[in-house]
Amino acid sequence: MKKHLLILILFLFQNSFSKPISETQKLAVTCKVWGFLKYYHPNVANGNFNWDEQLFKILPKVAEAKTDTEFSNVIEKWINSLGKVKAYKPETSNEVIDYFDKNFDLSWTQNQELFSKSLCQKLKFIEQNKIQGKQYYVEKGTEFTNEVEYDRFDDKDINFRLLALFRFWNYVEYFFPYKYQMDQNWDSTLVEFLPKTINPISEADYYLSFKELSAKLNDTHAYFGANKLFQIYGWNSVPFEFKFIDNKAIVTGFKNESLSALNDIKIGDVITKIQGKPIDILIKENLKYAEGANYAAKLTRLEWPIFSQKGNVAEIEFLRDGKIGVKEINFYEYKDLKINYENNSEKYKFLENNIGYANLAVLTPDDVPAMMEQFKNTKTIIFDIRNYPQGTNFAIAEYLNPEPKNFVKSIDADLSSPGRFIWRKEDTPCGKINPDYYKGNVILLVNEKSISHSEFTAMTLKVAPKATIIGSQTAGSDGRSYRFEIIKGLWTSFTTYGVFYPDKKETQRIGIVPDIEVKPTILGIQQGKDEVLERAILFAKNEK
Repeated sequence: MKKHLLILILFLFQNSFSKPISETQKLAVTCKVWGFLKYYHPNVANGNFNWDEQLFKILPKVAEAKTDTEFSNVIEKWINSLGKVKAYKPETSNEVIDYFDKNFDLSWTQNQELFSKSLCQKLKFIEQNKIQGKQYYVEKGTEFTNEVEYDRFDDKDINFRLLALFRFWNYVEYFFPYKYQMDQNWDSTLVEFLPKTINPISEADYYLSFKELSAKLNDTHAYFGANKLFQIYGWNSVPFEFKFIDNKAIVTGFKNESLSALNDIKIGDVITKIQGKPIDILIKENLKYAEGANYAAKLTRLEWPIFSQKGNVAEIEFLRDGKIGVKEINFYEYKDLKINYENNSEKYKFLENNIGYANLAVLTPDDVPAMMEQFKNTKTIIFDIRNYPQGTNFAIAEYLNPEPKNFVKSIDADLSSPGRFIWRKEDTPCGKINPDYYKGNVILLVNEKSISHSEFTAMTLKVAPKATIIGSQTAGSDGRSYRFEIIKGLWTSFTTYGVFYPDKKETQRIGIVPDIEVKPTILGIQQGKDEVLERAILFAKNEK
């Protein structure tokens, strides 16, 4: 009798301090615990369990919990079922490791507002006695491995929708080096997108919410793709290239010149409306789906949502020669655009006033010795990096520097403590001992299309003694872009190692900052000018 009374008293005491807990709260914490155990618990991180199946089994129990105490008990019992965690004594080492901890925070495991004291202790013990061997779900270099593969992704099944979200959120939580630079706290993002995952308004709303989630990374390497998005945006696109300037779309070139001519599209045309909707409104409506580290980069990602159609025809309003016109233009499937990606531009050439010009989109490392021999007596060399270079940065740097120069410092994921990164002990310098190095001015041209290796190339060449950068803000995403499948049919990518300047100053989101800022204008495009190159030539003439 006394024993039963004691149990009743303990039950009443415990529940008197319990608090209601919402579905979103429970699922957010479950997501975090599931990811933590996946990469830290020795019996989970080694692949002993089907970890997706474990999630599917715990979700109904989580749903039944009505209070924080009940929820805490569910999680604690789950952890107990995974087997004993053995304590270990870390080996002492004299190796000095420079850790990057701006993303590393497991303090949430000690939240006694939500977890019982014993659960907090268990989570802390797992952290302190984490897996010591090889990770099963991630390999060195950040390659996600051994995930359960499914024949199809059933977007009608809430378990599959939660699994996709939980996988992606934890990939970013532990292996995205720039998490600390996001506009929105990643925990808050999880809470925001759980309701959109649990109860999407429609199929389209669900896939668009994942696109919006990807954009929250503020990473121009980030991308979310699924075939269902084509059903939303359409498969058909325009035959011309364009650039957004002053909330208008200006035609800058052609994907298919003959199809553009057929639709009477000319370079310099200013498109102000599509299907009666102003371009500035379309930008505002779709910007939240644009993956980009900064505003300029985000604008480059708006072609799909703004200039794609399900149908073959759409009405545009446009401005040409000071007159407003309205007409229908054709939209084409990708295969019908017959885009020729071969770039036949000159690799390098002489410009006026003894200036050399190199187009790094087509220049190869094998071309560099002959180019530098021809340019050795020029007063200036202009390197155009408003493109994606062909790996010429180190070859060129050997001619531009009198000695080796440090230009970069990088971080890699620490797989022994996921969420933490480690500064590389050494990054390869550029240049070599070269008393006959190029003594003239070096000008680098950049813009929002300068991304990743383009930015890395600009960093490499910027350390030359007389280097100047001209143009506009770059895409602000350097480092490796890793593309992978979250679950069948859902593709994504983001940056997986971090790139900084030698003084550890960030390049992410900021990009390569021009010494002289120049942006193309609508009038300049209409007049056929390359205003950035013209400014570079002017600088080469008078050095200002």
